Amino acid sequence: MKQANRKLSRLFAALALAGAAGHALAADTIRIALAGPVTGAVAQYGEMQFIGAQMAIERINQAGGVNGQKLEAVVYDDACDPKQAVAVANRIVNDGISFVVGHLCSSSTQPASDIYEDEGILMITAASTSPEITARGYRMIFRTIGLDSLQGPTAGRFIVETLKPAKVAVIHDKQQYGEGIATAVKSAVEKAGIPVALFEGINAGDKDFSALIAKLKREGVDFVYYGGYHPELGLLLRQSAEKGLKVRFMGPEGVGNSEISAIAGAAAEGLLVTLPRAFDQDPKNQALVEAFKAKKQDPSGPFVFPAYAAVQVIAEAIDKTGGTDTEEVATALRSMRFDTPTGTLAFDDKGDLKDFSFVVYEWHADGSKSEAK
Repeated sequence: MKQANRKLSRLFAALALAGAAGHALAADTIRIALAGPVTGAVAQYGEMQFIGAQMAIERINQAGGVNGQKLEAVVYDDACDPKQAVAVANRIVNDGISFVVGHLCSSSTQPASDIYEDEGILMITAASTSPEITARGYRMIFRTIGLDSLQGPTAGRFIVETLKPAKVAVIHDKQQYGEGIATAVKSAVEKAGIPVALFEGINAGDKDFSALIAKLKREGVDFVYYGGYHPELGLLLRQSAEKGLKVRFMGPEGVGNSEISAIAGAAAEGLLVTLPRAFDQDPKNQALVEAFKAKKQDPSGPFVFPAYAAVQVIAEAIDKTGGTDTEEVATALRSMRFDTPTGTLAFDDKGDLKDFSFVVYEWHADGSKSEAK
């Protein structure tokens, strides 16, 4: 973890320097705020989002920019904390930035999006999957990833049709994202007639899951779904193996991080994860994949390509309208189709993608993954 944090520090220091240099040319640039966790327990996901967005900005600038202007990235750290996200959103307002790629955690994105909508700032999240974010009829809020209302049924179908467990436990971290996806999975499983013996929340940051593991044993479950992020699930996997709890685990894209293998070790083997399609494996994206690798960046994270697409669609909508009026850009986003590395994207009236699919992968102890069968 310390090595990963040092790597992140170097990355964001470089981005911050690039942003600072660009402020001198602010009149000649279109600034895009990149908002998400630079620090905190899920900073690895922030790295995915930031490197994807930064790559898009660099390539668009190399191609001449947008309407004669270059794009400029300005990085903001919300630490995946709702209060800090609100502070970040207010800073972005005060800094006069009109476009945001972020935030990452749904619980941070939702309160920040209230501010952006009120202030006429256009936001595209490449990672927040809670349906509540776009359910409010906002005009300025979009996303380039699918919803938990799609991801939950994908997981549910796999559980019901492929795994066919006898008794299920559904655990979540009591946060908007984790509890939301867990509730969607619970509903899908119960609808198929499979009993959910335990639906319970843990606290984000918990380290000792002895009591929970004992309860899972008493309930006699043979499958556990976890809604939340990788730090807690990694510990739960490891401690379950140590205490002899032999069940299959599954989680959403919030656990799909190589760090879970570092935490859980051999116990990560066989974990099931719903993730966006592996865009880095698409042959049409190989030149882009090589560009990431040339920078020693990992293009395989679930939020890398959606973040790239977020910047791309903003740039193309600005180009279409001929200016940076966010009302006009928002209208253009809803009326256009975009050929991106994540596929052809089109937005509905709520700002959600009209088409997006999640895939079930099997995680391996070495941090790799393969499509589950």
